[in-house]
Amino acid sequence: MKAHRKRTVRSTRPVLSIVVPMFNEATNVFPLLDALRPVLNALDDPYEILLMDDGSKDGTWPMIQKAAGEDPRVKGLSLSRNFGHQNALFAGLHFAAGDAVITMDGDLQHPPQKIPELVACWRKGFKIVDTKRRQSADTTLLKRLTSRWFYRLFSLLSGMPMEEGKSDFRLVDRQVVGVMKDMRDADLFLRGIAHWVGYPRITVEYQAAERFTGKTKFNLWRMLRFAVSSLFAFSLVPLRLGIWVGLATSAIAFLELVYIMIAYFRGESVAGWASTLTVMSFMFGVLFILLGLIGAYLGSIFETLKNRPRFLVNESTGVFEAR
Repeated sequence: MKAHRKRTVRSTRPVLSIVVPMFNEATNVFPLLDALRPVLNALDDPYEILLMDDGSKDGTWPMIQKAAGEDPRVKGLSLSRNFGHQNALFAGLHFAAGDAVITMDGDLQHPPQKIPELVACWRKGFKIVDTKRRQSADTTLLKRLTSRWFYRLFSLLSGMPMEEGKSDFRLVDRQVVGVMKDMRDADLFLRGIAHWVGYPRITVEYQAAERFTGKTKFNLWRMLRFAVSSLFAFSLVPLRLGIWVGLATSAIAFLELVYIMIAYFRGESVAGWASTLTVMSFMFGVLFILLGLIGAYLGSIFETLKNRPRFLVNESTGVFEAR
């Protein structure tokens, strides 16, 4: 079990880093900080709050600059454009300097009141403290169903059982942060990576609150695209499925050929050309789907080989690169 030595508030290095990606969240910056500070101050450990502006267009960055000017524990990073939620989180992990890093969203649906429980689990020796969301009253039926189906499908295809309701609200130890930063996945899925790396872990449940202000940035299309890229990043089953589909259709074609030969030698007419064309059309449809899957995997390989940075920094305030 890892022993954590008590530090004084005069320590120059933070014990806790809170990483919050923000995209068009100008009205949530100060409410979030007002909710975080009392909780973090009560822990009596040095901390920093890293607000990652992911290419916002609504004045989020000026609000972050203002907050950082008022409190040196608040640090901000402005990315050169919108790189996406997962890449903004990754940028925060790259710059976080704490012994433990807590990632959370900036809309106050991830309750800051749960942070002491996450820290307590970390001090007991758990290097990853995941959270499991209990759905809020305003969660739509569609979102509940799609979330349930995604986690069941991900668990089935990846071989990594993942519970429904997992989110990017988690605590990770400094050792785990170092491992996660070395990941070179073309499509980042930090929930999956945090599960894949292993290490002692525990899950804490929380009740999702209503969004404080603004609208969610994840519409149905973005959720579907995120789900597909996550599955491709952690599973080769769709590619291997092509082998079994090919064997099955080949077996059907062979049986049909045997039937035609038997009918021919008996002098019987061979009926069923409509059904034959239907089967052929189906097989061509399956073939093009499999070609699309192969193209998606090749595209992922291509993106990885380009080795472009996951994010670019436009401006920062108070941020230093973690060593």
